[in-house]
Amino acid sequence: MDARRAAVLETLGVDRFVARAPPVAGGVAPAGAVSAPGWDELAAQVAGCTRCGLAATRNRTVFGVGDRAARWLIVGEAPGADEDRQGEPFVGRAGELLNSMLRAAGLGRGEVFIANILKCRPPANRDPLPEEVRCCLPYLHRQIALIGPQLILCVGRIAAQALLGVATPIGQLRGRKHVLEPHGTPVIVTYHPAYLLRSPGEKRKVWQDLRLALEVTRGRSA
Repeated sequence: MDARRAAVLETLGVDRFVARAPPVAGGVAPAGAVSAPGWDELAAQVAGCTRCGLAATRNRTVFGVGDRAARWLIVGEAPGADEDRQGEPFVGRAGELLNSMLRAAGLGRGEVFIANILKCRPPANRDPLPEEVRCCLPYLHRQIALIGPQLILCVGRIAAQALLGVATPIGQLRGRKHVLEPHGTPVIVTYHPAYLLRSPGEKRKVWQDLRLALEVTRGRSA
């Protein structure tokens, strides 16, 4: 990022997050060590991935689904049991609620692209391990580069912290625009639909986040 742009963003109070190349861990080469693949090659890489131990426990990889030229990219944490069986992110009750959230923003599920930080399900739906995130995150960054979305909507604490590379609580990440470099993509953080199923009183805050996301998108379209 050039100094002028950095100064402007600092004046506006926008947090900037730089995507770092993941370190080599356990003999795993970072994605930067391979050529930049197109969609078909990337999907094949994900389907055959053995970069971490999750390859031994998954049923199916979950590459992502939706419009590959979408304005919005929705990023969750990792596949659950239903996603692992079907190979599609955000199915079941959480997926239905996500669809409702998108409709509230005037979007259909087919108008966005939906992906996760991890492409494989962690056993028993445990939190992703740091080394799993390091191994898998380059796939998501390549998807971001291919889609070129106007906005990334991170749903849930783990997705937001992993993508932005921070340990900040979700309550402090919400309510403001972040910028993910080197893509230059605005990021808005909100609660995960699964959390809303347990805490329906928080839906009002999600609507606030969606309104902010819409404002950011309109600003980029102007």
